[in-house]
Amino acid sequence: MAFSRNATGTLFVGGALNLTLAALAYPSMLGVNTVSSSGTRVIAQTQWGPLTESDRDFVVKVRAAGLWEYPVGQLGLQKGQSAAVKTASKHLIDGHAALDISCRKIATMLNITIPNLPSPQQQGFVNTLKADSGKQFDTDFANILRVTHGSIFNTIAKIRSTTRNTVVRTLADQANATVLDHITVMENTGLVNFDQVLFQETTPPKLPAKDLTPPPPAAGQPEVVLTPPVDTTTQPPVLPGESTSGNGTAQSPSAPTVG
Repeated sequence: MAFSRNATGTLFVGGALNLTLAALAYPSMLGVNTVSSSGTRVIAQTQWGPLTESDRDFVVKVRAAGLWEYPVGQLGLQKGQSAAVKTASKHLIDGHAALDISCRKIATMLNITIPNLPSPQQQGFVNTLKADSGKQFDTDFANILRVTHGSIFNTIAKIRSTTRNTVVRTLADQANATVLDHITVMENTGLVNFDQVLFQETTPPKLPAKDLTPPPPAAGQPEVVLTPPVDTTTQPPVLPGESTSGNGTAQSPSAPTVG
């Protein structure tokens, strides 16, 4: 079992997910002129704890992941050859729709600018799978998504263990459960080539930052919403600081100033 050449050429690994903070922080939009290399610099004091560059970077990563994995889930429902691939596709759509609800709420609460498009590399994954057909689609689907989820797993763990912001911590808990579920359903397809997947996860690619960076949203552009399926089984958590209105709608507090 092997990846298609196109899929292998566009795969990213663990090192690539640890992007330079400047790549994902949109510093000019957020009023940040310098970005530390460690990610520990506090950029805002919020009622849920300090917000660091790494915290902000993580929210953007989770949002960007959904912007390509959700449509890939839709592709899987259309093009998947096996029942296991179709099941995995449903999990992608369900999980990322719930994560997206949390990301968009958190972006407002913490004044974080989030993208409306995935990175060029992530769009490359989508293009690869759009071009695939038959069994090759199933194979590339399972292996690309197993690599990407395995790669970000360590990033989630690091944020969860180090963040002092309770809102970001809640997102990390949700992302951890979602990513583990997605790893499991990819492995359940029986198509994962573990030797190649582990090599991709542990061998950083030589890609320019621009290929790893989701573009900032255009001024005035409506926010992209990943709509939950009608039969969703995943509900986003109630975030710290959220209140519930009389009609049961969760409402987020006003955002802090990011500096």
